[in-house]
Amino acid sequence: MKLCNEIWALIPARSGSKNLKNKNIKLLKGKPLIHYSLMAAKKSSLISKVIFSSDSLKYISLAKKFNCNYYHLRSKKSSRDLATDFEVFKEVITFLKKKKIILPKFFVHLRPTTPIRRISTINSAIRFFKKKEKYFSSLKSVTFNSHNSLKDYIVKKKKLFSINKKNGFNIDKVNLPSQKLMKTYIGSNVVDIYKTKNILKGRLLGNRVYPFITHEPFCDIDTMHDFKSCEQFFS
Repeated sequence: MKLCNEIWALIPARSGSKNLKNKNIKLLKGKPLIHYSLMAAKKSSLISKVIFSSDSLKYISLAKKFNCNYYHLRSKKSSRDLATDFEVFKEVITFLKKKKIILPKFFVHLRPTTPIRRISTINSAIRFFKKKEKYFSSLKSVTFNSHNSLKDYIVKKKKLFSINKKNGFNIDKVNLPSQKLMKTYIGSNVVDIYKTKNILKGRLLGNRVYPFITHEPFCDIDTMHDFKSCEQFFS
């Protein structure tokens, strides 16, 4: 399939959030949360087109003032609680193909729940990935986890175990000095980049994901506590 050598942004905003009702349009500094990701996509000179996808006509109506290139109404299947990012991107690609639109080579995933992101960070990620695309299947932004995930626990059959499979889940090895443990990272959701050809083949990230390490503050809003913390940062 012919693809154009462009990178498009997809901003997916589901309306059925359970932990924080209508979080994607909750007002942050007087603007709905989707505003920040849409503005970031529009301001990036490296993003050719912007797609807004939602299961809510109200959300789509709010997004229309940003003059996105395409608006996609999501199906119930891709809007359910357990729907994956891959399902959303696959459905959007099917939507574009039905309109006989030539697909882009890359998609940038900008989540509305991560309103803090620099345009320069988005552009740096895009420039890097376009230059090194043959070496990696995708790019995912991550940040250093100062807590270290290998110090966490799991509960099995009402007993506590180390989360670290490498040490046999041995709980006595949880409190090893950090210097003896591998560094761990958490997804920052600032900017993720996928290859369209991989989505068409049935995968989103692939097995050669480039870790784009971000050092700037970020927030990933899922609960009211997350939202309040983000409000404090903005103020």
